[in-house]
Amino acid sequence: MAKPRASQDAASSGRRRRRVPVAQTGRALGARALRTRQKILEATAALLSERSVLDLPVVDIARRAGSSPATFYHYFKDVEEVALALAEQAADEMPAVLSLIAGPWKGPEGMERARAIVQAFLRHWDTHHAILQLRNLAADRGDRRFMRVRRDTLEPVLRAFAAKIEEARDAGHVSPDLNPYVAAAALGSILERLAAYHRELGYFGATRKDLVETCARILYQTVTGRPPR
Repeated sequence: MAKPRASQDAASSGRRRRRVPVAQTGRALGARALRTRQKILEATAALLSERSVLDLPVVDIARRAGSSPATFYHYFKDVEEVALALAEQAADEMPAVLSLIAGPWKGPEGMERARAIVQAFLRHWDTHHAILQLRNLAADRGDRRFMRVRRDTLEPVLRAFAAKIEEARDAGHVSPDLNPYVAAAALGSILERLAAYHRELGYFGATRKDLVETCARILYQTVTGRPPR
């Protein structure tokens, strides 16, 4: 059986169906209940930016949301379940990155596209740093719920990169020894890691502009097989 090509499955990836929010009883939520649930999510996100999930009691979340612990438990089993829902919400931003990857990568326009992708990852992590860090830590320790969210978030991005790299390889611009999926995974790791800890690069005198330009050049050359312009 022929091995599936990256270009064939990149277009269909990233369109996984989101779970419809329900109460702990399994009942569907009306408009008012959805607003209450969202307040709990926002309160948890704000508190997680200040402290660890291990130091975050439900009563503090309920107080921040202007609600009660009983109301919290109507929607969520525990704080980690709220964090999981927040990670799923953050994943909704990834289609914007996919649209950037899908565009043309030739010449100066390609470099601008690479810069925009790096900037999008930085903004994503700046906005959701606490949640994404918790997602990755939980996934690394084997929590299947967070592993699923991380995989569903990043897999479409890796497939999109792999499709572009495969196109360049078929055109003779990239070495035939370069595996598109492995190269795409390397790019994803660079973007995730540096976006998560970019502030620490300041200790080495590197600015945000330095980070964007350097990562963009790595992206451009890996995706196109051509030197940055």
